[in-house]
Amino acid sequence: MEVYAVIMAGGVGSRFWPRSKEKTPKQLIKIIGNNTMIQDTVYRLKGLVEPEKIIVITNQIQKLKIKEQLPEVPSENIIAEPFGKNTAACIGLAAALIEKKCKDAVMISLPADHIIHDTEEFQKTINSAIEFAYNSKGLVTVGIKPLKPETGYGYIQFDEADNNHEIYKVLTFAEKPNYSTAERFLASGDFLWNSGMFIWRVDAILGEIKNYMPDLSLGLETLKPVIDTDKFDTQLVHVYGQLKSISIDYGIMENSTKVFVTKGDFYWNDVGNWDAVYDMSEKSEDGNASVGDVFTDKTFNSYIYSPNKFTAVIGEDNLIVIDTEDALLICNRSNSQDVRNVVDHLKFHKKNDLI
Repeated sequence: MEVYAVIMAGGVGSRFWPRSKEKTPKQLIKIIGNNTMIQDTVYRLKGLVEPEKIIVITNQIQKLKIKEQLPEVPSENIIAEPFGKNTAACIGLAAALIEKKCKDAVMISLPADHIIHDTEEFQKTINSAIEFAYNSKGLVTVGIKPLKPETGYGYIQFDEADNNHEIYKVLTFAEKPNYSTAERFLASGDFLWNSGMFIWRVDAILGEIKNYMPDLSLGLETLKPVIDTDKFDTQLVHVYGQLKSISIDYGIMENSTKVFVTKGDFYWNDVGNWDAVYDMSEKSEDGNASVGDVFTDKTFNSYIYSPNKFTAVIGEDNLIVIDTEDALLICNRSNSQDVRNVVDHLKFHKKNDLI
């Protein structure tokens, strides 16, 4: 059995402005720890997937930086999409590339920008899913046991009775709920957070793409004959130009009858905004977390990032302060999701040097 890993690394991470920008997005900066998020994602695969079987799908702007950060991954395995078309196109492209090498290979699809602790337990979970996916040709996703009624994640409902070595039949997928619905999900005991990690055979996912996303399947079929030729890049632009932007969850997972979930019993966080960084950071007695030369007085439960200059915050609570060389963000922690609105504003006013 051959196992490949696909790292999905095309996002911009606009909720992490002003640190995350098009050239250096969330996955390419150090947010927690000494490595960038994409480096941690690849290091987590050591012993599970050989470096030459790791494929990174990104964009042209980020491709060079990713090559610099991941010298162990062959440069020809770092593929730039001509335009972002969401995760269905990304995964379909990767599956077509892997199929060229091995038609029944198992493919692990991972976002580049998640925090996971306990690598041993992570690999144990993935190994179990690999075995199941190979033998059953089912589509396996990883669900995380919810710790609180989180409204920022999608949810997966599973059938406790339909259990094959701790891998469960999926009943439904639920979009990000409101708080009262999230409370009900938590109380029911049969919902998991949707981690966005997938394990399947390439022939299985390509078969489901053919069944449920015929336009994408047709595009991939036109690509396959030119893989590893000088016509590939031109054909890729042509194919992507005709694709709709659809997530793999919406296009395949919510429609297929072959979807299963395994429970990930390890710490996981998709680090969706600055408030999530605050939650994971070490804090003072006042509940403050800071990076740089920071002074706080009568300030509580705040995150202050200012590595380049002395920064003082007085008499404020629940703040996010992100101070970089060219921009300053100040917002309430409860409004962390709204930081992307700044990026939209800058795009509208064509202030490209700030994004």
